[in-house]
Amino acid sequence: MINKTLGEIAALIAGEVDEKFQDVKISGVSKDTRTIEKGNLYIPLRGENMDGHQYVIQAFSAGATAALWENSVENPPKNVPLLFVDDALEALQDLAKEYLARLSAVVIGITGSNGKTTTKDLIATLLGQTFTIHKTSGNYNNHIGLPLTVLSAPKDCEALILEMGMSAKGEISFLSKLARPHIAVITNVGESHMKDLGSREGIADAKCEIVDGLQEDGVLFYNGDEPLLQERLTMISRRQSFGSEATNDYFPEHVKIEAEGTSFSVSEHELFLPVLGEHNVLNAVAAIAVANEFNMSWEEIATGLKQVKLTNMRSELLQGKKDEIILNDAYNASPTSMRAAIKLTQSLRNFNRKIVVLGDMLELGSNEEAFHEEIGNMLDPQEIDFVFTVGKLGKFIADAALNKFPQDRVFHFDNSEELAKQLKDISAANDLILFKASRGMKLETIIETLQQ
Repeated sequence: MINKTLGEIAALIAGEVDEKFQDVKISGVSKDTRTIEKGNLYIPLRGENMDGHQYVIQAFSAGATAALWENSVENPPKNVPLLFVDDALEALQDLAKEYLARLSAVVIGITGSNGKTTTKDLIATLLGQTFTIHKTSGNYNNHIGLPLTVLSAPKDCEALILEMGMSAKGEISFLSKLARPHIAVITNVGESHMKDLGSREGIADAKCEIVDGLQEDGVLFYNGDEPLLQERLTMISRRQSFGSEATNDYFPEHVKIEAEGTSFSVSEHELFLPVLGEHNVLNAVAAIAVANEFNMSWEEIATGLKQVKLTNMRSELLQGKKDEIILNDAYNASPTSMRAAIKLTQSLRNFNRKIVVLGDMLELGSNEEAFHEEIGNMLDPQEIDFVFTVGKLGKFIADAALNKFPQDRVFHFDNSEELAKQLKDISAANDLILFKASRGMKLETIIETLQQ
């Protein structure tokens, strides 16, 4: 993490500090007094409903050795190490850019509608066998989280793996120009943020912004199954595609899904991933492409894939109190990821029954009802025993499912509590239960009920 004196930081970001505090040393930065660590530089960010300047004294009490203070904010505290700046957020971003410029790490930027975090975890696991790596933690993938991730990277970091999220046009471009990646990855183009960007074409344009900051000799890996990416990236000289089709530079063969994970091969090399789903195989293929760029051997790649552990609530297998098998893929959802999760569930065998618990997919714009009806229509009564839905939009999934399912196998609820109660009554040992919805639906509360 960043370790400098307050005077050195002032020189990097054009701030001002009292001469008597020039030599105060900081170690790392924090924007949150609840998680601040001793020696941190506190960043008082301002939002619609809060102002971090109100917590500066609390930050010092919690262990901060210095804090930023915006010039326009009145009554700065006396006799504490403050670094005065025009804008705390811009200062944070400028500091991250300066710190990154002094690291020797290869920067890997990852974006896409689905699979960003999984691909990040896969790349980190593969490269982590040989290199000192640092990666985005949690959802720190925006204009605040990314610079915080950069500033927490160790000085000896060799590979810095940065997830880049977005909700509007221009956001990925900003992050890319800040991070200046040597390697960029676009996992896919889905329907997330359709409400803000209007169309899949608009989403593709936004994802392709990751090349805006790509180093001149940098390489782009992109999903070649997506025509919208193919036609937008022809100006990138070093680019390679991955996908399910054999026309890509990297593609999987002989995919076989089993209870313990998924086996497949790439370039005639047999591989195993302890994660379920063909969609996760494509994420693994993207990670393999990056690993090859680092000249990792196929033996190292195979060993690394076997060790993969994904961030919670992404194709996570859990056990219920009655020995139900829970497939927790409830971190977030879009039509693309929902279809993939259902396809996976319908393909699995050797279970007592299969149950899907599905909720609202958010931020889909004017076509949200049609997207949910599409999900209900793809559910196969020969493969799925019970359908449980929750939420205003989840009702459209249930109504569409009733076109093929008898009424006693489809249940809709307005709230998770009632759903959890009936699901707990119905579930039994060796039932496979899929949970999938947007993060705001908080389906993990139902899972907790099954485990109690």
